[in-house]
Amino acid sequence: MEDLRQQIEKRRTFAIISHPDAGKTTLTEKFLLYGGAIQQAGTVKGKKNSKHATSDWMEIEKQRGISVTSSVLQFNYQGYCINILDTPGHQDFSEDTYRTLMAADCAVMVIDASKGVEDQTRKLFKVCTMRHIPIFTFINKMDREARDPYELMEEIEQELGIETCPVNWPIGSGKRFAGVYERDDKEVIRFIPVDGGKKEVETEILKADDPKLKEYVEDELYDKLQEDIELLDMAGNEFSLEAVRAGKLSPVCFGSALTNFGIEPFLKHFLNMTTPPTPRMADGEVIDPYQENFSAFVFKIQANMNSRHRDRMAFFRICSGKFEKGMEVYHYQGKKKIKLNQSKQLMADERSEVNEAYAGDVIGVFDPGIFSIGDTITTGKKHFAFEGIPTFAPEHFAMIRNKDTMKRKQFVKGVEQIAKEGAIQIFTELGGGMEEIIVGVVGVLQFEVLEHRLKNEYNVEIHKSPLPYQYIRWVKEGTNLKSLNLSSDTRKVQDLKGQPLLLFTNDWGVRWAQDKNKDLELLEFSKN
Repeated sequence: MEDLRQQIEKRRTFAIISHPDAGKTTLTEKFLLYGGAIQQAGTVKGKKNSKHATSDWMEIEKQRGISVTSSVLQFNYQGYCINILDTPGHQDFSEDTYRTLMAADCAVMVIDASKGVEDQTRKLFKVCTMRHIPIFTFINKMDREARDPYELMEEIEQELGIETCPVNWPIGSGKRFAGVYERDDKEVIRFIPVDGGKKEVETEILKADDPKLKEYVEDELYDKLQEDIELLDMAGNEFSLEAVRAGKLSPVCFGSALTNFGIEPFLKHFLNMTTPPTPRMADGEVIDPYQENFSAFVFKIQANMNSRHRDRMAFFRICSGKFEKGMEVYHYQGKKKIKLNQSKQLMADERSEVNEAYAGDVIGVFDPGIFSIGDTITTGKKHFAFEGIPTFAPEHFAMIRNKDTMKRKQFVKGVEQIAKEGAIQIFTELGGGMEEIIVGVVGVLQFEVLEHRLKNEYNVEIHKSPLPYQYIRWVKEGTNLKSLNLSSDTRKVQDLKGQPLLLFTNDWGVRWAQDKNKDLELLEFSKN
């Protein structure tokens, strides 16, 4: 039992969120460098011969230089076992990000120093506040021209509704960027460019009152630093670890992920402030991560992660106890016992066998088609289910058809597998077959990913026709759709699980359905 507690206390599990191009994936790469997980960090915006980011494993990600699916990465650093959940920054894949945040205990928010809080940052932040998870802010790209740091922090507070407390403070920005002042240690970490400073820098640590500092920092920047130190000590928000862990105060660090400056100090601050895995709710009860009985839930499913392995992986966040390879667990939704023989830990699409894992860890388990997002597995006599992960209403719809009728089997398999991952939602006419499928997505770029994956992973080409629907609503189970009084352009459909839904072309159709059917209950999301 003591060994179990020690192992769990070493775990830290966090997600990285940001607006596209803020530097999130680059920051992830640098974290991995410190953990010795990779020897050379990849660049996200690559030329044909350059290395791709480790966390971007899907072919379309490498081609376009964006993250379109969450990656799971694990490394060890200074006695901690760290699980990073790297999320897509692009808004069209925000649902994948939401599911990933359900598996995290805290989040690192990356902000571009010249752009500040951007649209996607706001959306992702709202998801974090829904779960009250601690948020740590890294203001990136200080080696480029940046906005005033006070202005940036004020914007975070006003736009996101969370107080900020700078852990370190920048000295200049862009070509004049001289380093950061570490407030606790009262030290300056110098930023020393090498070969023009575009990618490589050296550092030197000096006490803030060291006379040598005046030799290295411009007079104007030196004087401003002294003023800033005094001002922050007098007027800044007081640091409170309790407020940080309650998600009410965000510690802020400044640096440059591309040049690998300020990453290690940020990582150390982060590890000092975060907690081991947090308890989870299941059937109204708190599940303690330190209890001996194993429990976990599925937050992500991914098919064909590696062209060499035409398989399907279910990603489990372990919530309590210890996982052991080959252990027998109870699958709550399937109402049966199963053995977990094929289990992996992952570095993007690279996989290695895992024999044991603990609360806080993420493992990939081979899925023969029995798992869905939100499913729970447990050991022990008492069976329970963790709170479901919401499926949000898609905003764009299209009808897809298989071009080659001889490939019907591949078409159906591909569409169903991709839908079970949560990347798309699929609907069919009530009682209808799979010849024509209505696809719903949160963002239009998901259509492109669907076409790309069907062609490259299943050898299937499709016809796609946009549909005029703007709203979809789940209907309470047991509702007789045929008896409803609906507008002529409202469509009755069912999802993969056979649940009834209604498609509307406009909000007038939604209002009509509610006005003309007094007992009708329309839901904007369903729980897996």
